[in-house]
Amino acid sequence: MNTRNRRNKQRAPFGVGSSVKPRLDLIEQVPNRAYDQHPACSSLPERTCQHPLTNLQANDQLNRCEESVKNRFDRVVPFLRAVAGIPLGTDYITRVQELAQSSLGHTFPETMLKDNWIKGHNFHGMFGYSTFRALNASAEQFRKRWLDQADEASSFIEFLLDCGFHAIDISPCSDGRIKGLLPFILRLPLSDFIKRKAYAGALFDVEEDLNHWKAVELHRYREGIPNTADEPTRYLKIAVYHYSSSDPTHQGCAAHGSNDHAAVDAAMARLIALRQAVENAFCCGASVDILLIGVDTDTDAIRVHIPDENGDLNEHRFVDNAKLYAETLNLSADAARIAVHGAIVKANNSDGWARGKGIAHEGMRRFIATLLINNLSQIDYVVHKYSGRYPADQLGHAERYISVGESIDEIQIRNMSYYAHLHTVEENTNDLDVGIKIFRKLNVERGLPIPIAVHFRYDDRVPGSRERMKERAIRVRNAISARHHELNAAGFLQFHTSVQARAIGSPIEEVASA
Repeated sequence: MNTRNRRNKQRAPFGVGSSVKPRLDLIEQVPNRAYDQHPACSSLPERTCQHPLTNLQANDQLNRCEESVKNRFDRVVPFLRAVAGIPLGTDYITRVQELAQSSLGHTFPETMLKDNWIKGHNFHGMFGYSTFRALNASAEQFRKRWLDQADEASSFIEFLLDCGFHAIDISPCSDGRIKGLLPFILRLPLSDFIKRKAYAGALFDVEEDLNHWKAVELHRYREGIPNTADEPTRYLKIAVYHYSSSDPTHQGCAAHGSNDHAAVDAAMARLIALRQAVENAFCCGASVDILLIGVDTDTDAIRVHIPDENGDLNEHRFVDNAKLYAETLNLSADAARIAVHGAIVKANNSDGWARGKGIAHEGMRRFIATLLINNLSQIDYVVHKYSGRYPADQLGHAERYISVGESIDEIQIRNMSYYAHLHTVEENTNDLDVGIKIFRKLNVERGLPIPIAVHFRYDDRVPGSRERMKERAIRVRNAISARHHELNAAGFLQFHTSVQARAIGSPIEEVASA
């Protein structure tokens, strides 16, 4: 079915081309006073920076969501400290279960507690079980949020088609600090038409992405989804690297040794390789548009590398949204929106090392402008919550669990998980071992175990897919146990094994208990 012919005329406007009149109340309330360069609105909390394009309602909703999700995980360690004061003995189970229900909202399987008088407190088991209960509850919360945003997702798909794109494939780095890329940093709705898969260093699998491109194009030819193959739209591939503006040599991307230039070059090389693969394999005009985005993990400000008229990227040709935030802070909403579009054209007209051949096509410029405008709200989110820069204890790794296999896409919050994409342990030992190394410092050195969520998605249209993914999940879990047998034998590996149908928002099905 071709969804393009059923456009929602009431959809929210995007970018400068909106016919909706600007909010005069918002424009008139913008104070005309100077602030220091972002992120140091240094007089906080005495006075507050607020960008005229910030979506205050969305920021409030995201803050409530983030706080409620993180609170579930943050209650676990204080609960364990309280349990440490309960004497081992006949009423131990009753007291622990009562405390768990009041503190965490759940109890434990009695088998986890029954031998306490012999073995002592089962802190590892209780920590793992509670972490995975928090994970399941958070996934359900995000799933409901996604269902509530179905209209927004539909509107955004129509916007993509208007920009000339029929699919988006995003490959961010697997670093937990950009786990909230879609709902927070870029403010894009979860959608089956937006594929997101993280890789260490944003080094995505070119062959796998080529296969995904084939599947998307086949759907267009066979079913007209999201539009028919004769319409002149393109597949958009985005790679997302990250860097640290305050400590670039230590808090940058670990996969590239905190070398920002290496991160940019490597991500750009993968993008070019995918585009070349499509053109070589299918010729006759077959191609993809490519885009490169950087994220400052200190402030969540993005840096968008602007393609030229040939779709080529350049390390030096970009729009820095932290700078754009400061330059447009005291403008009216309309003037700020126009300035965003002007910054994109200005980047396209750069000289020297940043020089390109002409300007990006109009649809690409509209899409980039939307990302920049959306990200202004996230910059303000960090300004209001953390005075512009994440605190020291959040500048580095602070993940809650390792996600292995395929990502639980419904949970997307900063530093929620470290992701190791793999189908077998042997194929991607590097990503997995990096995650274990991170959690040795985060958890094991404090006496806490490493929670590992092994998760795979199945295609419910394919006979036997669910059972095969369950078998794979168990096989991967056992392989991790074997590879890190010393940690496992000491109880420092705690597993949650699950599968899920491929459609976004499908319920998570636990394969084996934690």
